[in-house]
Amino acid sequence: MTSRTAFPDGFLWGAATAAYQIEGGAHADGRKDSIWDVFARIPGAVADGHNGDVACDHYNRSAQDVALMRDLGLQSYRFSTSWSRCMPDGVTPNAEGIRFYSQLVDELLAAGITPWLTLYHWDLPQALEDTGGWANRETAYRFAEYAAVMHEALGDRVRIWTTLNEPWCAAFLGYAAGVHAPGRQEPRAALA
Repeated sequence: MTSRTAFPDGFLWGAATAAYQIEGGAHADGRKDSIWDVFARIPGAVADGHNGDVACDHYNRSAQDVALMRDLGLQSYRFSTSWSRCMPDGVTPNAEGIRFYSQLVDELLAAGITPWLTLYHWDLPQALEDTGGWANRETAYRFAEYAAVMHEALGDRVRIWTTLNEPWCAAFLGYAAGVHAPGRQEPRAALA
């Protein structure tokens, strides 16, 4: 017995990615290390020593990737912006990095795909980790500045924004268990 499931009006079929997991271009156009770049270099931290240096090469293939999404009939694309690409030191905007996302948003809109932007998907700039990372309250203020820079650049075209992807994972897997970047085992830091 088969039956059809009706989805509500306004339901969007889409796909989702994370900048570090898909983009590559690890040091292209001014991008600096994120905590995942550094974590992936620790022997045994990541299965088979894999890293995001090239990944799916979305940084160089975004136009083809958007064409594939269009051909699949996707209506939305949830992607994250790399803070390390847009503000490599966590503070100073990088025009080349921001331009990549601006072009991506334009390509998505031209293909009839709704851009769904996530500001943070676990890839804190290593420069901010070096000053204490998320356990340092100043990082929250740097994040607010990053959010404002990204909204200024893309807010005229992106309607749907997400702040943090899976904050529990970033906090407790990264700062308490140490199995995700930055690989710290400091429960107090995770709570902070």
